[in-house]
Amino acid sequence: MQVGALIIGDELLSGKRQDKHMQALIRILAARGMKLGWAEYLGDDPGRIEAALRRVFVCGDLVFSFGGIGATPDDHTRACAARALGVPLELHPQAKEILEARFGAEAYPHRILMGHYPQGADIIPNPVNQVPGFSRGHVHFVPGFPSMAWPMAEWVLDTHYRQLFNDSPDVERGCIAVKAREGDLIDLMQDFTARYPALRLSSLPSFGNDAIPEMHIEFGFSGQPALVEIALAEWEKALKEKGYELKTRG
Repeated sequence: MQVGALIIGDELLSGKRQDKHMQALIRILAARGMKLGWAEYLGDDPGRIEAALRRVFVCGDLVFSFGGIGATPDDHTRACAARALGVPLELHPQAKEILEARFGAEAYPHRILMGHYPQGADIIPNPVNQVPGFSRGHVHFVPGFPSMAWPMAEWVLDTHYRQLFNDSPDVERGCIAVKAREGDLIDLMQDFTARYPALRLSSLPSFGNDAIPEMHIEFGFSGQPALVEIALAEWEKALKEKGYELKTRG
């Protein structure tokens, strides 16, 4: 099960606002020994949102959807989720109680719409203004407001996914080979990829920068700490034997 994110809102694609959700989710997951597998940005286009939700409801991933669950005309996510599932929207009884307690008579006729979820949904508590989000299976819908969305995502993880927490998370370490060219090292990279199938080897070439003016490649190994240390030591030895000057990464 990978962790994914759908981040919804025209304001993000137009540049009116900068997305903060992806970086926050990366931090939230890292604190629990988890990592983000993918992310997708969507505008307020019902057709695209529905199509994306159709995919994520059946992919088996743990997915957080940020934004579009309010009561204004440009909030399409709740209805799109219902259509993607082929079920009706219905007023969740617990959400109804929360919204009526929060807004009183002003819950009607508009704010109560925020408690209409796809049939069979469960609520996600909102510690800020009490207006809940909702979950359907492994897909979890939270508001676009960071102060609400992030603690709600943490609640989902801590309540439902502790079995995915990793006390020994993957690490990423590497080195820089000065004046190296990728074409000259493909055979060596292929050899190490075959030798360490549990690790991921990355190669990031550069024509030079302020820190290292010469052409260079930044290599990295990702995986369990002990295996990364072994692979990196062998990799550095192999590069030195080929005559490359090595630098540590900042």
